[in-house]
Amino acid sequence: MARNTAGLLTPAQRHLVTRFGYGVDATLAEDVRRAGGASAWFELQLTRPGAFPDGAAEGVRRWWPDLDRGPAELWKRQVEEVRGGWEVMEDYGRWLLVRRIRTRRPVLEKMAEFWEAMLHVPVSGDAQFTWRVDYGDTVRRHALGRFDELLAATTTHPAMLIFLSGATSTKRAPNENLGRELLELHTLGTGNYDEDDVKASARILTGHHVDLWETWKASYVEEDHYRGRVKVRGFSAKNAKADGRRVTKEYLHYLAHHPDTAHHVCERLATKFVRDDPPQSLVRRLAKVYLRNDTAIVPVLQALVASKEFRTSAGDKLRDPSEDVVATYRALGVEVGRPRSGDSGANAILWQASGLGLSPHAWPRPDGTPVRNDVWASPARALGSMSMHWSMAGGWWPTAELDYRTPSAWVPAKKPIRFADLVDEVSRDLLHRPASKHLVETACLATGCGRKEKIDREHGLYQWGFPRLLAAVLDSPDHLAC
Repeated sequence: MARNTAGLLTPAQRHLVTRFGYGVDATLAEDVRRAGGASAWFELQLTRPGAFPDGAAEGVRRWWPDLDRGPAELWKRQVEEVRGGWEVMEDYGRWLLVRRIRTRRPVLEKMAEFWEAMLHVPVSGDAQFTWRVDYGDTVRRHALGRFDELLAATTTHPAMLIFLSGATSTKRAPNENLGRELLELHTLGTGNYDEDDVKASARILTGHHVDLWETWKASYVEEDHYRGRVKVRGFSAKNAKADGRRVTKEYLHYLAHHPDTAHHVCERLATKFVRDDPPQSLVRRLAKVYLRNDTAIVPVLQALVASKEFRTSAGDKLRDPSEDVVATYRALGVEVGRPRSGDSGANAILWQASGLGLSPHAWPRPDGTPVRNDVWASPARALGSMSMHWSMAGGWWPTAELDYRTPSAWVPAKKPIRFADLVDEVSRDLLHRPASKHLVETACLATGCGRKEKIDREHGLYQWGFPRLLAAVLDSPDHLAC
């Protein structure tokens, strides 16, 4: 990654690209300038992501061949102890993290991550792993589309069916897991349905199957579909045909367009991208946009970013563990190479995220990765982040197949530089913002250098102490908050 040498983005521009990205680096800043500013960049990211060539991000999938194996082959390899499902899912998490480091399409990545967390299928699981990569690919294809189409594609996807027991649900024994979570977590929200709705929801979804433990093929079995009148809230159907897929499609369309779903989806969007406990007035406005645009997500995001609430929310969100790891790699400009051993950086990056509290989509419960700050604002998380920042500031771990920048990227070869000016240079480079008074004071305490002290390549800071300066910057709220 190139160093940030051009002028800085304005605070408003930085806020937008940081909230909908994974950290500002030189390539991202240049993309913003070429687009004509952050607003124009965001519009292109939403409507024409192909305007940003992303070969460097897309190519890393080849590093982990198991991600492109089919379900039956993956299961066979697990049974034969060639490679376990948990190992394949670790590769999936690594691929996501490295992709986010390299991408020039961060808005698409961010929204794919958002929907995978809301329509959650954990990567842990001895059965759904067979279809989990395909599930993520499905979410990505719909991430900037319409929610009704995304909901239809995910609810009956084999990974979701396996995880929430829909794969074995029949008219004789309808399993309520999928029917309930569809209402509570994916659409209407808690308190907006009753037990009769759950039972009817489960009956509607019967007939969808996955051949577990053998072929792993998805199918629809008409004789297993419940027939008879069903009613969920304002939706009702005679449901008289053996093939209930049309009823399922109409049911999911109804749920996606329900006002309660509009509120539920938009509240989660506002919580993630504006602030915790977002104003209900904002949520209501976004919900109206959602319904007026036939559940299309792009108009909702445009309205969210145009809101006063968004513009005044800079620094109100805390990066979650994965975001912190990715942003740290991007800030330090660490080049990640193809893994050649188990200790390679592209593999170890997953352990770094786990060490901070959570690797991608490993949240064990159906409610998905939390989008509120309070889950991640703990002393353990703070200590974990500081440890990770420190090891990377010094280039000590991980090291294999990684290329770290050296202090010579900041300290001039000939002319000494005042320490306060050096802190400012590092802040502009790592954080794309001038150093605040507090950051300079923190850096002085961390390194023992005075504000006016002259730093050259013979100074102890350059010789052995530079990680203290880098870590102080990375530990600051300016890096951890977004």
